[in-house]
Amino acid sequence: MSEGRWAIILGASSGTGAAIAHQVARRPGLHVFGMHRGRYPEQAAEVERQVLATGQRMVMMREDAGTPEGAARGADALLAVAGPRSLKLFVHSLASGSVGRLLSNGDERLHPRQLARTFEAMAHSFVYWAQALEERELLAPSARLLGLTNPLTESLLHNCGAITAAKAALEIYVRHLALELGPLGHRVNLLKFGTVMTPAIRHVYAPDVLARLEEAHRQMNPAGRLCTLEEVARFVSSLVGDDTEWFNGATIDFTGGMTLRLLDIILNERR
Repeated sequence: MSEGRWAIILGASSGTGAAIAHQVARRPGLHVFGMHRGRYPEQAAEVERQVLATGQRMVMMREDAGTPEGAARGADALLAVAGPRSLKLFVHSLASGSVGRLLSNGDERLHPRQLARTFEAMAHSFVYWAQALEERELLAPSARLLGLTNPLTESLLHNCGAITAAKAALEIYVRHLALELGPLGHRVNLLKFGTVMTPAIRHVYAPDVLARLEEAHRQMNPAGRLCTLEEVARFVSSLVGDDTEWFNGATIDFTGGMTLRLLDIILNERR
């Protein structure tokens, strides 16, 4: 069994999860246990290389972390590697959701299986993991459990109804788990941040659409640009420290004011 504390990062092979894995490994004595579904094997290997280069230990497990079985297998694997009361940070960075309309409107509507899978991966699995970690006594003193969300619950996209609803459910789960784990000294929070440029976004959208996306965010964000993966990762790493211990049951706004100018953009000339 390994000395030191561990961080579990779900979705650690690319995008936000990968950036967080690399950043938290820079904290002294914090090893990284990453999980991914195997869609980006080369990126997963690179994340492992980067973490090991910091001098910390790294375990990268290929598994669907968004199911009860995946949560159980992941928690068992961490227990075997690190032992009880070893987990300091848990980050739920899963983006396995279905995009589509709730009603037909000339398009194919979301199937019940897609709705169920979106909720399981993006909301219910946070509870599965909390249960698995608690049952195996993996949580270290003052452990931090963190979900990730976005501003879609405030400003809707027409084809993201299932994802938005799942994020709303995740927020309620976070608050209830904060209530249950708080007396034990643990903290459960939700981090809300705006659009970041990830491999998934670059894969889905054509270059001209990406250019429009960046221009839209230049207009929306008071800072005049997109948030970066590194900025999100650095903030997540800071949540492990003692200075942030009083955050509990919170939805932490890290959007940079992304939605503040929407009405102004619509009603006034572009600036």
